[in-house]
Amino acid sequence: MINITLPDGSVRQYESGVTAMQVAESISSGLARNVLSAKVDGEVWDANRAIAKDSRVQLLTWKDKDGQMTFWHSTAHLMAEALEALYPGVKLGTGPAIEDGFYYDVDLGDRKLSSEDFSTIEKKMLELAREKNAFVRQDISKADATKFFQEKGDEYKLELIEKRGEDEALTLYTQGNFVDLCKGPHLADTSKIKAVKLTKIGGAFWQGDESRQQMTRLRGISFPKQKELTQYLHMIEEAKKRDHRKLGAEMDLFMFSERVGAGLPIWLPKGNAVRERLMKFMQEQQVKRGYKLVTTPHIGKKELYVTSGHYAKYGEDSFQPIKTPKEDEEFYLKPMNCPHHCEIYAHRPHSYKELPLRIAEFGTVYRYEQSGELHGLSRVRGFTQDDAHIFCTEDQLKSEFLNVLDLTTEMLQKMGFENFTAQISLRDPDNPEKYIGSDENWRNAETAIIEATKEVNLETTTELGEAAFYGPKLDFMIKDALGRQWQLGTIQVDYNLPERFELEYIGSDNQPHRPVMIHRAPFGSLERFMSILIEHTAGKFPLWLTPDQFVVLPISDAYNEYAEGIVTQLAQHDIRGIVDDRTESIGRKIRDNELKKIPFLLIVGEKEAAANGVGVRKQGDGDKGMMSVEEFAAYFNELL
Repeated sequence: MINITLPDGSVRQYESGVTAMQVAESISSGLARNVLSAKVDGEVWDANRAIAKDSRVQLLTWKDKDGQMTFWHSTAHLMAEALEALYPGVKLGTGPAIEDGFYYDVDLGDRKLSSEDFSTIEKKMLELAREKNAFVRQDISKADATKFFQEKGDEYKLELIEKRGEDEALTLYTQGNFVDLCKGPHLADTSKIKAVKLTKIGGAFWQGDESRQQMTRLRGISFPKQKELTQYLHMIEEAKKRDHRKLGAEMDLFMFSERVGAGLPIWLPKGNAVRERLMKFMQEQQVKRGYKLVTTPHIGKKELYVTSGHYAKYGEDSFQPIKTPKEDEEFYLKPMNCPHHCEIYAHRPHSYKELPLRIAEFGTVYRYEQSGELHGLSRVRGFTQDDAHIFCTEDQLKSEFLNVLDLTTEMLQKMGFENFTAQISLRDPDNPEKYIGSDENWRNAETAIIEATKEVNLETTTELGEAAFYGPKLDFMIKDALGRQWQLGTIQVDYNLPERFELEYIGSDNQPHRPVMIHRAPFGSLERFMSILIEHTAGKFPLWLTPDQFVVLPISDAYNEYAEGIVTQLAQHDIRGIVDDRTESIGRKIRDNELKKIPFLLIVGEKEAAANGVGVRKQGDGDKGMMSVEEFAAYFNELL
């Protein structure tokens, strides 16, 4: 008999060789129908794979990201089977699951596919899915795998096999008449795949090497129900309308310049106004919570990042070193703010009476992302983090975590993100060698995170094996207005950097001790946060954050001076606005300014001027009638 430990901590006994699917069936048939795969001791397995020893088991369904990845990986194999049936002689490269579906790189020889072929391929995939063919896993030696794919004539698989060690275990997966070299995991059978949509076709060099064969990359997505595919396609259309790159240009928020450099955003006046308000909000919150604001350089000596470990981690993703006239002296654009903050802590001795010490900075960091990975504000080469590092005693760890939780949840709610959860990332109990620090330190850190989240009733999920090597962490996962999930802020507990930088404080026993370090960035980065906020709100920011809260639209040039007076009067109520005094029709002005997402359009003409008032039009809510300036100010402030 073996013990199976479930995520809730309960332990069930089964005969050795039990599968995750059988575990699910022993709990309920309804659960078993929804199981797609399972996480066994932190590794995702087929639900029908035998478990031979005591294990921690998490049953994965469509609600779990790993369950979705299993589903999409299996659909990639289904697409490959359809391609072999439709286009005999096709050769297969690799076909993984990705964040939003799957792809397969294939060599079609002289054939050319286009999006016009998608419906044919989709039809064949669903036809094969209905055959309910099982995904069968088979262990195979390197020699036998080589022989199999030599007979098949697939040089791409042979190259992948050749790179594996002589004694390395390989696996094949078979469904129907299709066999592929693959480590899995996969669904029990093809019948769960009920809805398929191919989304994109393009080129891809084999193994990402521009000197190698150009292959055809087919991308797609699939779902257990047709309704879910319909909802997804609707969401994609809505996402196009909300694309922050499109709205950012229409609203004149930011720009990029090839002369300045790809991936280096330039904030225009309106976008910078939003950025400054975000920073002001966070700085005010930090000052209230006892943070000390600092500023550190944009560069640092190579030795600084070698000491911190960031050189080893980000060296390949950094910009080239900056060499000085001094021999062997090199500087780097900083990839992280933490080493600089460690130096601030280390520059003088500390007593336990001074802790916790909270250091905060809006620090700009730089990483050389590949050009193909750049994407508007969400993936850039230079970005500003709302970074802070808290140096505290172990006894203070839990209370400091609660402080950061309070700050982060307040920020999310203020920005209109009501739907969020948090992922607790813990170490893998079966692989302690992957982590540094004592078991006692890890227990204290993990307990502090778990207890802190329980105290504030924060909805959480727990992932074993997802901790950083230096400590556990908490990542905030928000859902936007379209139901898409994004990872935003993070809180990390770190025993590593204080050790590397030999940080100390003198305790009440008059002996030196190591502080614990908490990393936290509620926004994550201002650039990525802004991209998510734009798409979440469709450009209609919370009223307090909007750069232009109103625009005055004079019906003719005769009322331009009156319109300027309205701006002046409302400024006395801390309400921001501008005048659109273009010689355009009032209808054109209304259309143009609604496109810019300005919350209030104030129309002025003869009637309004005579009554010392404005005609109020609210974005998305139509006409509100005429109001005096004082009445509008009162109405506006009620909405804040």
